[in-house]
Amino acid sequence: MQNRPQKPVTTTIARAMLAILLLSVATTSFALLTLASSLNDAEAVNVSGSLRMQSYRLAYDIETESPALLEHLDQFEKSLFSPSMAALEHWTVPTDIKVHYYNLIGRWESLHPLLNNGNERAFLAEVEQFVDRIDQFVYELQEFSIIKLQVLSVVGGLGLSLILIVALFTIHFTQRKIVAPLTELVSASEQIQEGQFNLSLKVKSDNELGILADTFTTMAAELGKLYRNLEKTVDEKTRRLRQANDSLQVLYDCSQELKESRLTSKNFAAMLDTLLAIEGLTAAKLIIEESNGVNTEINSGTPTEGNWHYQDLELDGQSLGQLWWQYTLPCPDQHLLENICRTLARGIYYSKAQKQAEQLLLMEERATIARELHDSLAQSLSYLKIQVTLLKRQLGANDKENAMIIIGDIDTGLSNAYTQLRELLSTFRLTIKEANFGEALIEMLKPLEEQSDALLIIDNQLSSLNLDAQHQVHLLQLIREAVLNAIKHAKADEIIVTCRQDNCDVTISIKDDGEGFNPHNEKLNHYGLAIMAERSSRLNGNLDIKTTQGAGSEVILDFQLAPQG
Repeated sequence: MQNRPQKPVTTTIARAMLAILLLSVATTSFALLTLASSLNDAEAVNVSGSLRMQSYRLAYDIETESPALLEHLDQFEKSLFSPSMAALEHWTVPTDIKVHYYNLIGRWESLHPLLNNGNERAFLAEVEQFVDRIDQFVYELQEFSIIKLQVLSVVGGLGLSLILIVALFTIHFTQRKIVAPLTELVSASEQIQEGQFNLSLKVKSDNELGILADTFTTMAAELGKLYRNLEKTVDEKTRRLRQANDSLQVLYDCSQELKESRLTSKNFAAMLDTLLAIEGLTAAKLIIEESNGVNTEINSGTPTEGNWHYQDLELDGQSLGQLWWQYTLPCPDQHLLENICRTLARGIYYSKAQKQAEQLLLMEERATIARELHDSLAQSLSYLKIQVTLLKRQLGANDKENAMIIIGDIDTGLSNAYTQLRELLSTFRLTIKEANFGEALIEMLKPLEEQSDALLIIDNQLSSLNLDAQHQVHLLQLIREAVLNAIKHAKADEIIVTCRQDNCDVTISIKDDGEGFNPHNEKLNHYGLAIMAERSSRLNGNLDIKTTQGAGSEVILDFQLAPQG
């Protein structure tokens, strides 16, 4: 707790104000008392001066035997004992004046009987001396009044001088003890606003402002310390945020490399180059393990003679490789390296899974081609082989008539086989450029529409969002095969392709108004229907063919999409 000031400013100023107040009250009170006591002085001087004139008038009345003598005697006594003269008995009046006044009264009391006894001549002989006493009394009254005015002036001047001295002291004290420290404090506060906390206040005092200045200096020092600590903390947070941002950028760049449709060594090399953007890393290498073969090694940066550090790349308990790196100070963020290792592991796993899926897709398509060749060309070639065997027998038996019939069958079989081969080649050469199912369907059917006079109507209400690539390929192939059959074999004038979807249930319909056929006629049940049945089985769907001889036909495919999470 801060000690109380030894010399409080407020106490000193209060004392100065109290002194000014007391001096003002004392001077004013003295002046008021002096003025109050001087109210009768002028009247007393006038009355005492009139006594002198009245004394001469009484002497004149005696000489002239004036009848107004008694009246003038009465006026003389009234003047001698008037209230203004009686006021001379107050305690503020000097004793000499009182004594002199009492002597005048006594002398008059000794002269007044002379007039009553008829001894006027004796009164006239004493008048001059009596008037001299009155003159001396008047002079003393005037001197007393003058002395009071002089004392009043001296006291007033002295009081005013003391008030001015105290006021000047107060102003000087305020300037030195209040204004100057306040100016220092204002200047210090402006420095603090500008961020300058190293203050040195030149206030050396033991009053409130001195304590305030010391406290302000201590507060400024503490603020400076807190400000520097805050700056240090902000710099540290900024550095960490910048490092986190760089780390996120590295992870983002690495993840962008994984967006490629097919990952190669170039993508992994780009990820290692991005990895070297981390502060402190100088070299990195990626080793992709092969279970039965040579491991793949991808390098980036400039290796040094320093130690290598590594971390295994694992995903779902499967070891996929290792990431090695070299670094200098500052040490790289270990959590960032772990995240990059996870990203690389997912990339390697995705690359292997991608290759495996491509191989499975390729093998699946090859199996489809093999089955379609078996169901079409293989049967035709088997038929031709049998016919060639029969031809040899007929030629051996010199049966030329039957031999020519067999040769005709062989020619027809070769023509059919050639036609089937061309259709299969058209099917295998089909390319799909559009990812959207509706656009791919229109693009695929456009060449078929140009090959026929039939009106082709497409009503697609199927969204391609839930269709994967395999579903889309099988659907397009099946629709193409059905439309191609309607164009070449049914001789249809109108072909309607309808695609409907109800939640996960999908229905595909290809309807024509052609000649139709008997589905139980094995001769007509050629390879096209088998291809459509194969595509339907790949979709885990149900293929239904509704047809009547001479009344058109309709191919209906029903299958379900996988539920979306």
